[in-house]
Amino acid sequence: MRPLLLATALTLATAAPLAASQDSRLPDIGSSAGELLTPARQAEYGGMMLRELRNYGYLLEDPLVSDWLQTMGNQLGADSDNPQQSYTFFMMRDRQINAFATLGGYIGMNAGLVLTAEREDEVAAVLSHEIAHVTQQHVLRGVERAQRDQIPILLGMLGAIVLAQAAGGSSSGDASQAAIASAMGLMQQRQIDYTRSNESEADRVGIRTLARAGYDVDAMAGFFARMAQATRSSRGSERDRVPDYLQTHPVTTTRISEAQQRAEQMRKDNVTLVTTTPGGARVEQFNPRAITLPEVRSDNPLLPVPVTLPTGMFDRGNSGQFGWARERLRALSAPTPSLAVREYETIRRDTGKPLSDAQRYGLAVAHLQVGSGRAARTELQQLAAEHPDNLWIELTLGEAESRAGEHAAANRRFDALLQRLPQHRAVALTYAKVLNEQGGREAGVRAQAVLRPMLGKSGDDPVFQQHFARANELAGDIARAGEAYAEAAYLNGRPEQALIQLQNLKRQSDLDYYARARVDARIAAITPEVLELRRQGIRDPDVERR
Repeated sequence: MRPLLLATALTLATAAPLAASQDSRLPDIGSSAGELLTPARQAEYGGMMLRELRNYGYLLEDPLVSDWLQTMGNQLGADSDNPQQSYTFFMMRDRQINAFATLGGYIGMNAGLVLTAEREDEVAAVLSHEIAHVTQQHVLRGVERAQRDQIPILLGMLGAIVLAQAAGGSSSGDASQAAIASAMGLMQQRQIDYTRSNESEADRVGIRTLARAGYDVDAMAGFFARMAQATRSSRGSERDRVPDYLQTHPVTTTRISEAQQRAEQMRKDNVTLVTTTPGGARVEQFNPRAITLPEVRSDNPLLPVPVTLPTGMFDRGNSGQFGWARERLRALSAPTPSLAVREYETIRRDTGKPLSDAQRYGLAVAHLQVGSGRAARTELQQLAAEHPDNLWIELTLGEAESRAGEHAAANRRFDALLQRLPQHRAVALTYAKVLNEQGGREAGVRAQAVLRPMLGKSGDDPVFQQHFARANELAGDIARAGEAYAEAAYLNGRPEQALIQLQNLKRQSDLDYYARARVDARIAAITPEVLELRRQGIRDPDVERR
């Protein structure tokens, strides 16, 4: 029964955006979409889906990759048509080319899409498209339309089946099958019609967001064209050879042409603005008529009059981290670490060229995963000399040093990084992970100190909760460790396990007043969810086996 919950969540995530949208040419006057599900309920469904995906191990929750994706997504979201909408971006470890948006601003991307992209602008183009599905309420309207359409179509199908059965004879079964097929065909056709409308609108709105955020507007058409090539190469084979992204986001020559035309029109409308930054002169493309940017008031006394300037004019767009992110994903998304190492050997053999610096980094990550800390450290030390102050390299080098037994050197490196980047999520989580691996009370106390400043904003972060739980366990704070372990279980899609852990923790006689109050509050919050799952016949199999 447990997979039913995940199937329901994934249906909302992948099918609903295809189902419905009002025609993009019409204004949204009096839409009932917002009445179907409140924003709070939408966020609840999105959170449920995310926890279920974690439960089945589909997510790739690496701090460096997650922060790169979330930062890029937040930048695009802030420049979207609805900057007030909150977004949660997450990476799936699957290497199929796919991305999707679902209720509550939850947007998922497969590792395979990043591995297929050639530059960050293309990843941003896909994210901006998915963000447009959220801002235009395609997901929400899809749920609403599905509810409206399915009842009359299914009633019509039922009527046809009744008439066919009443006719009797051997043909009644065939007639019933024909009625079902006809109704399903009608539903599918209506879904396709609205899919085209949604996709066109998401492309149009998304490319505007892409431009506002400072990315290359040609990236959308470029990525679509490469996906179309993937479709042609799969033609005549089984459907599952076609990338999932193409099944849910059909690419046509018309769609590619429209994206190219939009990009060309934006370039024609733009004026060239030359600006000087601390790093030197740079050309910026900006047109206040074509692209509306948020504005800030400047009262610089050096200017003759107060002026209003667009925000984000500097240091926007490509982060320069794409190569490192893609190769780290390649190493972490491989079926096994040893296969990741062999993949880089294959790349080197097939290209006949040395690995790029980013690929060397990915190979070092693969060596680290396979347990070759010294091999990883050697490669990373060379890269660190060639790319000083590169956070991706420095964090991974610190891990490699610790795995190689050089704990003092690793900790000095992490302390320096933490001083330079206080409360940086990837730095803090990686350092805590290393300290927990080193073990001992002293390491646990240090990991507590590293993580504690992030406690207030990490309630829904299972990676944080897991590391915080282990740090408290090593430091001897068993009650706090128990709370964090229970929270990690809940966020990983195991609410029943979390409830049992909290109930056991509450029985401890040495629990102080504040800890007991926190435990009681979480029990009260989680119990209704567990009862509802039980009512539906969904039980945690690990709990049932106890």
